[in-house]
Amino acid sequence: MMHIMRKTQTTSRSAAKEASHERIVSAAARAIRRSGYAGTGVADIMKEAGLTHGAFYAHFESREAMLAEAADRAGAESNAAAADIIAAAPPEQALKALIQTYLSKLHLDSIELGCPISALGSEMPRQSPEVRRAATRRIKEMIDLIARQSPDWGQPSAHERALVTAATMVGTLILARAVDDPALSDALREAALANLAATCS
Repeated sequence: MMHIMRKTQTTSRSAAKEASHERIVSAAARAIRRSGYAGTGVADIMKEAGLTHGAFYAHFESREAMLAEAADRAGAESNAAAADIIAAAPPEQALKALIQTYLSKLHLDSIELGCPISALGSEMPRQSPEVRRAATRRIKEMIDLIARQSPDWGQPSAHERALVTAATMVGTLILARAVDDPALSDALREAALANLAATCS
């Protein structure tokens, strides 16, 4: 009986720790997109997750370890959203639907919940190897997801077009967010949409 009780308590503690870890990573994934890597502090993340600052080291060895998990989570969420957009569209319209959604005004304004590559791209060269490794894995997934929408998927030409498409989408959003001129921001997105749409038809 004691053995069963101890096992139940251990399982409950383990589940509680896992739930807390999930809250921290989720809060950090939003925070890095909202405030950047440099602007994301441990104390703020723990507060947002509803936990004490002191509990942090029960979950992570370092701030970099948390940021790496946050980068991985943000990338996974973004790629899952992209996959959902593709799955909801007719196959011949899937890539166009993804591009339109990515370069939309809604995505432009939703930095906290949107693509972490366009939110954090310029900061990446200064991050730790573990953060860059996590982000790179998710960037490769995004490129592959785009390439899979080509009729010649598996050929070098499909991969090359996917590289250009991903770079154009991300670069456009970075520039459109960077400028303080709404008309220029819109023009950047519209020009990229028109050019990328032409490659989809």
